[in-house]
Amino acid sequence: MDLSSDNAQRHTLAVLVDNRPGVLARVSALISGRGFNIDSLSVAETMDPDVSLITLITTGTPKIISQVIKQLRKLINVIKVTDLAEVDHVERQLVMVRVKAVEGHRAEIMRLAKIFRAQIIDVSSRTYTLEITGGQDKIRAALTLLADFGVEEQVSTGLTAISRSPLAVKKPDSKPGH
Repeated sequence: MDLSSDNAQRHTLAVLVDNRPGVLARVSALISGRGFNIDSLSVAETMDPDVSLITLITTGTPKIISQVIKQLRKLINVIKVTDLAEVDHVERQLVMVRVKAVEGHRAEIMRLAKIFRAQIIDVSSRTYTLEITGGQDKIRAALTLLADFGVEEQVSTGLTAISRSPLAVKKPDSKPGH
């Protein structure tokens, strides 16, 4: 299976699942067990405490993504799978980055934070820690510029996404077997 095919594209899948132990493990095992890579993974409870939303990013050809979606839909605790690449949606990620903040660079780091609408969330005598939220291009650009000051550490959440359509990821009224 060639994931590097010319028509391979990045897909954001929204997987609505029962909020039960082991469901995330089964979803990730299904994907990795078939040789697919998960580029990003984010999971959280929805407004209904019995339901969680798994947002996962994977790359593949339309045929591969279709196969992944079909396999996910077969899992018992999966309620609904939506390929957000097919609907209008918004994606965001959060990155916290600690950069060296020597005397001559502090104002420039603060200026970059303002430009990228990042928050300085921690200050020490030698570092600033910034919180950057946004799309992947914005985060990549901010990190590229901050690298010039010396990045000591960075951590990131998985990408999370929401459709602009209220029905795209809504739980159906019932699912067979529920």
